[in-house]
Amino acid sequence: MNIKRLIPNLFTMLNLFCGCVALVMVTNDKFDLAFYFVALGIFFDFFDGFFARKFNVAGPLGVQLDSLADMVTSGLVPGYTMFVLLRGWIVHLDFSVAALYPYLGFIITLGACYRLAKFNIDTRQSDSFIGLPTPANCLFVMSLPILLQDPPFGLILTDTVQIGLVVICFLSAYVMNAEIPLFSLKIKDFSFAKYKLQVSFLAVSVLMLVFLQILAVPLIIVLYVLLSVIDNAFKITKKA
Repeated sequence: MNIKRLIPNLFTMLNLFCGCVALVMVTNDKFDLAFYFVALGIFFDFFDGFFARKFNVAGPLGVQLDSLADMVTSGLVPGYTMFVLLRGWIVHLDFSVAALYPYLGFIITLGACYRLAKFNIDTRQSDSFIGLPTPANCLFVMSLPILLQDPPFGLILTDTVQIGLVVICFLSAYVMNAEIPLFSLKIKDFSFAKYKLQVSFLAVSVLMLVFLQILAVPLIIVLYVLLSVIDNAFKITKKA
């Protein structure tokens, strides 16, 4: 038996396991632990592909396992987290249809599923991404309940906040599947002139994480998308 062939799949299974544990944490309203288990799962998700390429053992089984694990960790977990957050809203509404609102959280799960399936057959995304990757979207969503636990929210969610969460559900599904090229974060040499956008973004991200901690997570992801849109517009203008 080729042990090297099993190593990437082991990391994929660890990703899936972390997603399962994160689901349990969300069920028990332990959103901070859920965030950390999701982050750990995404860490394992990075290394399954890394070792598959390093050991030259990439294959169709690994591709399918990776997508299935991501579907749980980066698809089901954020969707269920949003369901739990929206479920707290129905006590403030007077009509029975309100009971359906929490299920809007699973729009994130549906968007992630479509994104993962599309990614598997899209040959354009070998070096960079088109649309926001599901792990990045997941981290964005999983940071929200932690931020909402702090003052002035304290998880006593107003109608305005809840409407904002519903909007985020739809935006998440859209941004994951939108034809928005995102600049690659792979730096292949030490040329600042060539990679000034990537280096600047990573430097700002590190500073934000140091000073803002968990608040930096959604801000970094939003910044990544906005910079990509600006960079795309600049390239189009330059070509014209």
